[in-house]
Amino acid sequence: MAEPYYKRVLLKLSGEALGGDQGYGIDPNTITAIAREVKQVVELGVELCLVIGGGNIFRGVAASSKGMDRASADYMGMLATMINSLAMQDALEKVGVDTRVQSAIAMAEVAEPYIRRRAIRHLEKGRVVIFGAGTGNPYFTTDTAASLRAMEIGADVILKGTKVDGVYSADPAKDKNATKYGTLSYLEVLRKGLQVMDATAISLCMDNSLPIIVFDVTTDGNVVRVVTGEPIGTLVKEGE
Repeated sequence: MAEPYYKRVLLKLSGEALGGDQGYGIDPNTITAIAREVKQVVELGVELCLVIGGGNIFRGVAASSKGMDRASADYMGMLATMINSLAMQDALEKVGVDTRVQSAIAMAEVAEPYIRRRAIRHLEKGRVVIFGAGTGNPYFTTDTAASLRAMEIGADVILKGTKVDGVYSADPAKDKNATKYGTLSYLEVLRKGLQVMDATAISLCMDNSLPIIVFDVTTDGNVVRVVTGEPIGTLVKEGE
């Protein structure tokens, strides 16, 4: 078995990734495949935590653009992330991975409250921790929540799992001339307006020198490849 390159990682998944080919809701085959990948990573001795978006169920930004109050829409989005978090917990425990869900919004019946020290203790015991409900505040995305939690628990890297194999100069599905970037600096991402994470999340990572790897999570074995240091996807780090 390959040695892990990173000891503690935060894996950020979009809600759409759980939707599989249907693009909405939760596809049982997709979530089970992701759970198996996570299990392989944990078996390498890596401490892993997860942040999952809620776009497969509800998009706060989309709802607010159609007239809904932004704060209300964002809170609904946070509840959508909790649905995904509980589904992922179930999938992980079915494949034998000990998992805890911590929510930024109090919901004692279904999840622990987010407590930084408790989260770190779970990781040290080999449990996967899923951070639900974003930051607990409206106007912040789950990308920002991922950056914040990664910093708080001392993660070595953020792995951003998407349906594309890295960051491109344009949408590769629409532009045949789109070129893939191997590495990027935080400032390049912000200047070029690239769809890596939102500007708040990128700025947080830049201020704390936390690298981000954007990769295709839909290909079997890719999570393990990234964790063991294989150069796949796009690495976003400090400029030379």
